[in-house]
Amino acid sequence: MVYKDLAERLEDFAADIIKLYIKMPNSYAAQYLAQQLIRSACSSALNYGEALGAGTTKDRINKLRITLKELRESLRNLRIQNKANLLATDRCEPLQSENDELIRIVVTLIKKTND
Repeated sequence: MVYKDLAERLEDFAADIIKLYIKMPNSYAAQYLAQQLIRSACSSALNYGEALGAGTTKDRINKLRITLKELRESLRNLRIQNKANLLATDRCEPLQSENDELIRIVVTLIKKTND
């Protein structure tokens, strides 16, 4: 596997979520969860970009924590959609896997930045 830096991985994750919903679902629940997932996935990438430009360590940690919060929200959303059969499992599982890996990376960054 070719290494991608975290910023690119977060952008790719957000883009993959957007592509998942090129055609908006019909039901209220599916639309609600789709819109929220797009917001949280994109927010994680955008807040990580803010962390990269943070002026202080405290600000960087804060932005990384927001990134983590948004990634956790995305993962929970994907799990709910999967359990409600709103997404095909073969489309949902790779996104959940990448989401989980991104969470682990951001947690590690927060721990290292705190040291």
